[in-house]
Amino acid sequence: MAGNVKPSEGLVQRALAGHAAIGLLIGAALYLVCLSGALVVLQEHLQRWEEPSAAEMAEISPQAAQRALEGLLARQGKPTTHAFIHLPTEGLPRVVVTTDNGAAYVDAAGRYDAPEAHVWTEFVLFLHYYLHLPMFWGLLLTGTLGIMLCAATVTGVIAHPRIFRDAFRMRLRGRPQLSRSDLHNRFGVWLLPFVAALGFTGAILGLGQLVFQTIAAERHAGDFEAAYGPLFGAEPKADTSPAPVARADRALAWMAAHRPGHRVTYVTIEEPGTAGQQIAVLADHDRRLIYGETYLFGGTGNYRGNVGLSDGRTGQQAIASIYKMHFGTFGGVPVEIAYFLFGLALCAIISTGTTLWLMKRRARGRPSTRLEAQWAVTIWGSPLALALVYWLRAIAGAEAPLVPVFWGLLVLGLAAATLRPAEITSARLRTALGLALLATGIGHFALAPTHPASSAAIDLALALSGAGLGLLPLARRKANAASERGVPENADQIGNSVVALISDKATIELIS
Repeated sequence: MAGNVKPSEGLVQRALAGHAAIGLLIGAALYLVCLSGALVVLQEHLQRWEEPSAAEMAEISPQAAQRALEGLLARQGKPTTHAFIHLPTEGLPRVVVTTDNGAAYVDAAGRYDAPEAHVWTEFVLFLHYYLHLPMFWGLLLTGTLGIMLCAATVTGVIAHPRIFRDAFRMRLRGRPQLSRSDLHNRFGVWLLPFVAALGFTGAILGLGQLVFQTIAAERHAGDFEAAYGPLFGAEPKADTSPAPVARADRALAWMAAHRPGHRVTYVTIEEPGTAGQQIAVLADHDRRLIYGETYLFGGTGNYRGNVGLSDGRTGQQAIASIYKMHFGTFGGVPVEIAYFLFGLALCAIISTGTTLWLMKRRARGRPSTRLEAQWAVTIWGSPLALALVYWLRAIAGAEAPLVPVFWGLLVLGLAAATLRPAEITSARLRTALGLALLATGIGHFALAPTHPASSAAIDLALALSGAGLGLLPLARRKANAASERGVPENADQIGNSVVALISDKATIELIS
C-alpha cells in the first residue's frame, strides 16, 4: 500500500510528523518564553505598575538631568564604568539614573526620589530572554527556540494543505478533539505572519548575541562591546585621568536645538569622571523601525556625530530594526496591545498542539494521565506561579528570591502531577489561577498610592480575567446540569451573556 501513496501525501505525512515532534520537543520551554514575552511587551507599563510610588513627569530639563547624574554619582561614592539616564517616555514617564552600583528614581528637579527596584518586571524579562539560565546558555536556548518556531510554522502549513481554504471554518461545538484542532489550525493561520516574524527576529536576537560573543572572544580579548563597535559605535579611547563628570546637559541642549523632531529617551555616559568619557544620546525617529539613532558627544558636550542606525549601511539599519519588530515597540499603545493579545494567542496555539497529541493518545487507548497532569501544570501553573512570586516581591521586598521560588513552585507542581495525576486537573488549576488574578487586580488597586491609566487598566484586566476563569467551573457545571436535564445548548437559549460564552466546552478549554 505504501507504494500507492502520492508524493504530495507522503510530504504531508512527513511534515505532520515533524510538526508534532517539534511541538513535543520544545512545547513547555516555548510556552514559557511566549507567555513571558507577551508580558514583556508591556514592560514599561509593568514597571510603573510594580512601583507605583515613584516620581513621574512628562519631561525633565537638561540642567535637572545633569543634577540627577551628578547627585547619584556623589551619593554612591564609588567608581563606575557606565552611567545611564532614562528620560520620560509615554510608557514610563519617569527619570531613572543607573550606574554599576545601583539605580534610582529622581524628581523633575533632578533630586533623589527612591531606589529603583522593579525586580518582578526584570524577573519576567530575564525569563523571556534567558529562561533564567546563564546568559550564554540562555541565549543559545531561546535563539534555538526561535528557529524551531519558524520550523513549526513551515511544517504546520505543509501538514495542512487546506489550512488557508478552511481559515474561517470553526467547529467549536464538535467533538473536543475536533474543536481543539480547528482552534489550533485557525489561530495558526490568522497569526502566521506574526509567528513567523516573532520566531525569525527571536532567533536573530538570541543567536546573534552568541555570534558577537564569539567575535569578542576571538578578536577583542573578550570585550563584548568592542565586538558591537562596527554596528553600534566604537567605545572611546581609554584615558583614566580624572575629569569633571560629563556634561550631559550640554548634549541634551544640543539635541533640543539641532534635532528637535527626535525625542531623546536614553543617555549613556561611558567611563564617567575620566578624561576619556563619552556621551551617547539615544533618540527616537518617528515612522522608523529602528530602535533609535545614537548621537555621540565628548565629555564636555561637544557633538561628534551619529552612529548611523538611521542613515548608515542597509545591514546596520536592518539590525537596528529587529528589536521593535520583535517586541512591538512601534505604533504606540494599540500595537502593544495587539502584540500582547497575539502573544497570548500563540500560547493558546502551543497549548492546544500538545493537548491534541495527548487526546489522540487517549483515543487510541494509550492515555498518559501523568503527562496530561504535567501539561496542565505547565499551562495553568506557570501564570499562577508568576502571580504568586509577584506577591512574594510585594510582601518580602526587592530582595525576595523570585527565581528559585518560581522554579521551585513549578517543580513541586510537576512532582504533584506525577504522583497524584488524578487530583491535578486543568479545572482546579484554572480556578486557582482565576482567584490569584482576581486577588492581584483588586489587591494592587487597593494598595497602590496612585492609579495612572495604564496601571488601572492592568488591574481591571487582571480582575476581569480572574473573575472569568473563576466562573468557568460553575458555568461548566450549569451547562452539564442543563445537558443532563435534556435542555439543548443552542445559541438562542444560551444568549449572548458572558457566562454562556465561557460555558462553551470548547471555548473554556481553549488552552487546557
